Amino acid sequence: MFIQPWDAALDDAEWRTWIADGHDFGILSVNGLPGHAPITVPTHFTVDGAALLVHLARPNPVWKPIEADPNVTFTVTGDYAFIPGPWRTRPGTEPTDGVPTSYYAAVQFTCQAAIVDEPEEKAELLRRQMAHFQPDGDHAPIDPGRPPYGRMLPGIRGLRLDITEVRAKFKYDDHKPVEQRTDTARRLTGRAAALDVPAAAQQLRRLDRVGVWKP
Repeated sequence: MFIQPWDAALDDAEWRTWIADGHDFGILSVNGLPGHAPITVPTHFTVDGAALLVHLARPNPVWKPIEADPNVTFTVTGDYAFIPGPWRTRPGTEPTDGVPTSYYAAVQFTCQAAIVDEPEEKAELLRRQMAHFQPDGDHAPIDPGRPPYGRMLPGIRGLRLDITEVRAKFKYDDHKPVEQRTDTARRLTGRAAALDVPAAAQQLRRLDRVGVWKP
């Protein structure tokens, strides 16, 4: 992932806060076996200290490639929007001369994957995930010896993705003039399609922190 200086995370707290704010679904990318393309899997995940926790169905094709090479990437994206060229036109130039772009936030984790297969360890991984996704505890006990989860555990395998590197990108034109960024956020809010409003919120948040971009 290419990151311009003005698109980089301002600090670790920025991407950590963004992930914690409901961005818990991403793409697991696994190196393919020789002669095969890489495998990508969309999935929910849970942050557990310096690791990500995932579980997948046993028939999933990722297991043999991970056993051969545990180096994987997990990518989370969100708050994206297409920005039309006229919105980015410099003062005094034709609107059609503006160059369009994409706004988005992305966090990319480089990880070492460890497969979790022991029944109680899988159950504990699921408990940690459920503590995140169903914190009210409105589910049956997750126990290898009790239904309904006990009989389902053999059908899944867990993954602990130990994080070795994090690269975060918040692409919201921070190098452009303050007036232009403010106007773009206004236009996004007014258009209000798909993720326009969250994208505008990210742009205004960054604008408040960055102000005038200084290399």
